[in-house]
Amino acid sequence: MTAAALAAAVAVSLSGTGFARETVVYAAEEAAQAAVPQVLPQPTPEEAYAAAGFVRSVYTNEWIPAEQAGVRPIAVMMPTDRIAQPSYGISNAKILYEIMEEGEISRQMAIIDDWTGLPKIGNVRSCRAYYLPEATEWDPILVHFGGVVYMKDRITAPDINNITGAQQYGVAGGTPGAEAFFRTTDRKAPHNAYTSAPGIVNACAQLGYPLNIRQGVYNPKHFTFAQGINTLEQYGAAAATANAIDLSQIYTYTKSAFVYNPADGLYYKSIHGKPQTDGLNGEQLKFANVIVQNTKWVRLDDKGYLAFQNIDNTEDGYYFTKGKCIHVTWQKMGDYLPTVYYDDFGNEIQLNEGKTYIAVAQKGRSVLYN
Repeated sequence: MTAAALAAAVAVSLSGTGFARETVVYAAEEAAQAAVPQVLPQPTPEEAYAAAGFVRSVYTNEWIPAEQAGVRPIAVMMPTDRIAQPSYGISNAKILYEIMEEGEISRQMAIIDDWTGLPKIGNVRSCRAYYLPEATEWDPILVHFGGVVYMKDRITAPDINNITGAQQYGVAGGTPGAEAFFRTTDRKAPHNAYTSAPGIVNACAQLGYPLNIRQGVYNPKHFTFAQGINTLEQYGAAAATANAIDLSQIYTYTKSAFVYNPADGLYYKSIHGKPQTDGLNGEQLKFANVIVQNTKWVRLDDKGYLAFQNIDNTEDGYYFTKGKCIHVTWQKMGDYLPTVYYDDFGNEIQLNEGKTYIAVAQKGRSVLYN
C-alpha cells in the first residue's frame, strides 16, 4: 500500500472517533518515511577503481589495470632525423627523453609501459652511454640498434637487460636479441629497422629476461603527482607564462618545440617545424608535463661523441605545465634512483596527471618560452 493510500485508510477508519486530526497527519507522515528506501553511501572514484583492480600508474598517475603495472617497460631508442619521421609506437611513451648526440642531432628514448600489443615499434636506432642512467631509473628492457665503445662497460653489466639489432657497443660486442628486429623497404638503412611486441617477448624468453618488474632492482618511487590540478598559481609572479616552448637553442637540428592547448591542458610537440606524430595512429605527441633538465656535459673526442653527468645534485632546469613555468633544481644520486625535481623553496614539485617529456639539455644552452 502506498503512503497516500495508507493515509486515506487511516483517515476513514478514524472518522467520527473523536481522535484529533493531528494524529491522522502524524500517522501518514510516519508511513511515508517508512516507504522511503534507504540510500547507501556510494564509493568514491578512488575506492571504485581500487575495487575493480586498478592502481595508479607510476609513470602518469592515471588508473591502469594492476597486471599492467607489474610489466617491465621498454626503453626504445628512436631517431629525430627528418627522413626517419614518423616513429611507430612513440605515442605510447609515458616518458619521452630527448638528448643531444654527436653531429648536433638529438635522439629520443621512449619509456613505454603498455607495449605488449604494439605490432611495429621504431625505427630503432643506436644508444649512447648517457641514456643508461635515465633508462635504469625505470628498470626497462632496453631496445636499441647498436651503440658506441664508450658504453661497453655499462651495457655488458649483468643488471642491464638489452636487446639490440647490431653490435651492442659499436664495432664489437654481441647482438643479444637480434632476431627481434626486422627491416622494411619504405626507407633506406639506417632508418628502416623495427621491432614488435612479439619479437621482444620471444627475445626476452631466449635471453632469460623477466617481463615483470624486478623486485629488489626496480625503485617504485619516481614522480610526485598533484592530488588535483597543479596550475602553478601558488607560485604567484614566480610562475611565468609559457604557452609556447622553443628548444631550438638546445636542439639546433630538430628545433623541437611545444604549443600549449588550453582546451585539454596539454603541450603539443613539433619537430622540424611540423607536428611530431606516431606512424601507427597519426596522433601528434602531447604531454601534460615538460621538463628541461640542464646537465653538465663534455665532448669526448674529435668525432664529437658526448658525455653527460646525469647523476648529480647541483643542477637546475624548468618545469612547464598548464601554460606556466617555474624554475627548478634536480638531483639523481644513483642509476636506479629517481631524478627528483624541486622548486626554489626546496619542495618537490607536483606533476600533473599525464605524460612527461624530459629534455636533458647541455648546460649553457637556453630554453625560450612565452
